[in-house]
Amino acid sequence: MKSVLEFRARKGQAPISMVAAHTHWEARLLAESAVDCVLVGDSLATVIDGEATTFAATPEIMARHVAAVARGLGEPLQRKLLVGDFPFLAARKGVAFAVDTATLLLRAGAQAVKIEGVDGHADVISHLVQSGVPVMGHLGLTPQSVHALGGYKVQGRDSAAAADLVRQARALEAAGVFGLVLECVPEALAREITSAVAIPTIGIGAGAGCDGQVLVMADLLGLSPGHQPRFVRHFTEAGAAARQGLADYHAAVSAREFPSARESY
Repeated sequence: MKSVLEFRARKGQAPISMVAAHTHWEARLLAESAVDCVLVGDSLATVIDGEATTFAATPEIMARHVAAVARGLGEPLQRKLLVGDFPFLAARKGVAFAVDTATLLLRAGAQAVKIEGVDGHADVISHLVQSGVPVMGHLGLTPQSVHALGGYKVQGRDSAAAADLVRQARALEAAGVFGLVLECVPEALAREITSAVAIPTIGIGAGAGCDGQVLVMADLLGLSPGHQPRFVRHFTEAGAAARQGLADYHAAVSAREFPSARESY
C-alpha cells in the first residue's frame, strides 16, 4: 500500500495491517514485510526515550524519526504508506503552526499525518486537508489527553460517551480525514463507528471489527519489558532471543572465544 487512495479503497475489503515504528532498523525490516503501512507515532517518547507520557515528542523530534523510518522504507515513490504523528498540542496552536508541523513531517518523508481528537481543531484538520495534506484521525484513548481522561483507560463505555465518539468520528469524516484510529474502545462501539463512517478504521484495543489493526513494533516483537496492555500480542519473543544473545556474547568475550581468528584481521 503506497498511498492514501489505496488505503481508503480498502474499506470493507481485506483488513489493513499497520505497524508503529520509530527507527531505521525497524523500517528496514518492515520494508521487507507484507505489512501494509507504517506509523511513526509520538509513542517514541515512551518506547524510545522511556518517558511516562508522549508529551516530550516535539515536531522536530517527530520529523527526525520520520526521516529515519522513511530512509529505511526505501525509495520515496516505492515505499509503503508512511504516516507521521502530530505531537502534543501541535494541532491546538492554530492553522499556521499546524501547517509548519505538517511541512516538517512531509518534508521528512511522511505521506500523511495523524492528529488526535477533533473538538476545537476541526478547522485545522480541514485546512490541512484542503492544503493537500492527508490527515488520519484518532479517537478513543488519545494519549495526549491522558490527564484529562484520568489515565490510560478504555473510552466510550457508557451510552453518552459512546454516542459522543460516534459524533466525533462523523465530524472527522466531514473534516476530510482518510482514516481513523480507534484506541481502547469497546468492540461493539468500534463496530458501530466502523459502520457509521465511509473511511477505514484502524483498531488498537478496539476488537476485530475495525477495517485494520495497528501495533507498536516493539510490542508485537516482544521487545517491550514490563506491563503489557491487554490488546498486545507478542507474535515472536525477540526480547528473550536478545537477552540470550547478550548473555552468549558476554560469555564468549569472557572466555576469549570472541573474536576468533576468522573474525580478526
